[in-house]
Order: sequence, then C-alpha cells, then structure tokens
Amino acid sequence: MKQMKRWLGFPITAILLVGLPLGFLLAEGAHDSGVLSDAQRASYRRPSAIPFPDDNPYTRAKADLGKMLFFDPILSRSRKHSCSSCHMPAKAWADGLPHAIGEDPAGIELRSPTLIDIAFLDLLGWDGKFPDLESVAFAPLTSPQNMNMTEPDLVHRLRAAPRYVAAFTVAFGDGDITRPRIEQALATYERTIIAGEAPFDRWIMGDETAIGAEAKRGFALFNGKAHCASCHSGPSFTDGSFQDIGSATGNDIGRGRLFPKSEKLQYAFKTPTLRDVARRGPYMHDGSIATLEDVIELYDKGGIDRPSRSPSITPLSLTQPEKKALIAFLRTLTADKSEPNPPPPTR
Repeated sequence: MKQMKRWLGFPITAILLVGLPLGFLLAEGAHDSGVLSDAQRASYRRPSAIPFPDDNPYTRAKADLGKMLFFDPILSRSRKHSCSSCHMPAKAWADGLPHAIGEDPAGIELRSPTLIDIAFLDLLGWDGKFPDLESVAFAPLTSPQNMNMTEPDLVHRLRAAPRYVAAFTVAFGDGDITRPRIEQALATYERTIIAGEAPFDRWIMGDETAIGAEAKRGFALFNGKAHCASCHSGPSFTDGSFQDIGSATGNDIGRGRLFPKSEKLQYAFKTPTLRDVARRGPYMHDGSIATLEDVIELYDKGGIDRPSRSPSITPLSLTQPEKKALIAFLRTLTADKSEPNPPPPTR
C-alpha cells in the first residue's frame, strides 16, 4: 500500500476540497443573486500545496528529469511520439482528438484525458485501473497502439544517451537508469501540472466583477437543479468517482471490467476535472460528444435508463436560458494562461 501523501507548501493556485459534506454545499449553495457563503467559498478555494507520496518525494532535479522525459520522442519506438503528443500544454494537457493516436495510425479507443490537477486524484485511468501516477507510465509506453516500446529497449536507449545518464545522476545520485526511476521522474513532473488561475478563482476569492451575472446563475444551477456538483465537486470539479452517466454503449463497460459483479459499475467511467473544460473538446471517455452544448443536452435528457445509471442522472427539464447560464459558468473555469504549469514547488 502506498504511504500517506505529504504536502509541500508552495505559492501556486493549487486546489483541494476541504471536506465539507456535499449535502451542505447544495443546501448552502449560491443563490441566483450570486451571493456565496464563506463556507462555500472555502470549499472551492485552492490550497498552496501539492501532495507528493512519501516513497516518491518532490525534488527539483527529479521534476526536471521528468519534464525532459515527458517531452522527448525518444520514448517511442519510432522516435516520433512523446507523452506530450497526447497531453499538449497548449490544448489543456489533452490533444483535442476524439481518440488518442500513437504509433498505430488506427488510434486508440479512448480519448486522452487531461493531466490538469492529476496530483489530487488517487485512482487513475478512465476505468481506475491505476492506483497512482507511478503505475501509469509504462502502460502507454509499452502499448503497441501508443508508444510501442518495450521496457528493455527503453532502458537501453536511455542508458546510451549521455544527457540522460547525467540527468539521472543528478536526480537519483547515480546514473543507473531503471523502470522505477523513470516512473518516479515522470510522476513527479506530472504532479506539477496544476490548473492556472481562472476567472472563477478570482470570484471565489472575492472579486465580484471577475465573472458575469449569467455565469453566477449558472453556478447556482450547477450546485442545484442541474445536479452537476454531485460528482463535479470541490475546487478540482471532480470527486474522483466513477459513474455511468447513461451515455456509454458497446463493449467497453469501463470500471465494470474490473468489477464484473457490480451492477452500479457497469459503464462507469472516471469523473473528469472541469478545469479548462471549454478548451478540451470533444468530450466523454470516447470523444463521442463534440461540444459543451451537446454535453448539457445529454445531461438534460438524463441518458440511458439502466440499472447502472447514476442516481444523479435524471431528466432535468432545463430551459434554454438555464443551459446558456451553465455554459457561461463552465467557461469561467478556463485558466488565463494557455499553459497551466506553475513553477516547481520549493520548501
């Protein structure tokens, strides 16, 4: 079992849910006037720290090495693809495609998830099969459809590159290049990928002019009639859960593959962050919905009625002005900068 995460304080606009009960948030949510209680403001504010696990603590050298690996196509067999091919800073750390495309031009069945605020999530992957960031790295690296490398080939390739021998020496004390060290370096860098400040954050901090009246009404709907905060809760706008929202069909049953006896986990996929959501279309795990407007329509209709469907997913009967207000609010979650990667933390 992973050791408890520890926190390193540093001056970024990182985020963390403070633990208020969801029912309290819904009961004490923003009214149509846009007036927020102190408790609700606190629940959406970003803390000044990022969590790093005890068995992979943060160091600047390790983060620098991870960044070097992340953007280097040396990690793919053809030397044409890098981690950043699917997780582009300029595209909110996703790729803007319905399905990820790696070494296999036919592509991958799933959409590339954003890495924004990935440090604040525990189970990772659309179906939650990864227990932490360290365990994620070699899945895409060794997938024939993605990077198409083998572990021995990758280690051999990096050991033959003097710049990597030097970088691993600085990060780990010697130049030995191993799979665990590659995983640790990549995970350390990826934990520094934090959402930039958005207009919503300035509003939460007290700037009443940061967002408009329509967006404020949208936020009230988000926490109330539209039921969005049932899953997209807290400052990362995700509770990290897995839900069937009534959209998925076909052979991919999400987390249900890992728990075939669980009725509620059939067609259940990870609840993604909504940070920078307006810049991250298309949507859903399979890229099947093109626009935010179409996403709102899906939720308004309530999705496919089946035993696994989340109890929060029901027909909403939203009016057109209410739908527009929700979209206006979601757009306030877009960071001001196109590359929401802050400076590495310091003690």
